[in-house]
Amino acid sequence: MKALIEFNHQNYQCDLTKGIDISIPIEAGENHVSAWYVPPVEMEPVRMGDWVGSVEAGASVNFRNIYFNPHGHGTHTESYGHISKEIYSVNEVFDKSFFVAQLITVQPEQQGDDFVITNSMIEPHLKEGIEAVIIRTLPNSRDKQTKNYSNTNPVYLHHEVALTLRNKNVKHLLIDGPSVDKEQDEGKLLAHHAFWNYPEAPRKDATITEFIYVKEEVADGLYLMNLQTAPFVNDATPSRPVLFLLTTV
Repeated sequence: MKALIEFNHQNYQCDLTKGIDISIPIEAGENHVSAWYVPPVEMEPVRMGDWVGSVEAGASVNFRNIYFNPHGHGTHTESYGHISKEIYSVNEVFDKSFFVAQLITVQPEQQGDDFVITNSMIEPHLKEGIEAVIIRTLPNSRDKQTKNYSNTNPVYLHHEVALTLRNKNVKHLLIDGPSVDKEQDEGKLLAHHAFWNYPEAPRKDATITEFIYVKEEVADGLYLMNLQTAPFVNDATPSRPVLFLLTTV
């Protein structure tokens, strides 16, 4: 199934049967991706008296409770409500779910004990009119899918990058780490604030998606992105970005 897209006065096409899932799923137990000092995800059968919601235990259905944190477990998408006093649900953000996205791969720069994504790595490569930017960092080990990032000082985004993306009207920022900001930054969250322009004039239609994983074989370039989000009324929700390679017609 082909889709035709016009972008920057150029016609593109993509094959909607060849989606590239760049999400990390939420899974129960140890040895799954996590951050922010949260315990592992729990998925357990509901128990009501002698009844246990498990087919293995004799029930007719599996009926489980799930305990997780959207920020700490798996791919998730956030609204500016993540940093605001007012409650603003990510479920209120979207009036569409397909966006023209650009995938950019970078080698973060070491600055003291930190590894930082700088503006010089991103701005020269940005195409005009892009709605979403996906940042893949090197090295790109598959360990990103299972690592516990707590107390590891992961790679983060210099706030100037977030400001550049905002100034270019990029609405959706995706990154393959647990946060666009430094793990311990005294609560400043400079990149979050810069990207959402909070509190001056919050960009209610902008999102940040963290904990993605883009495999090595996926080339940098333009994609049609389907940003699928679970309808949670919360500042963040589990999400599943799917990419479709755009080629010129």
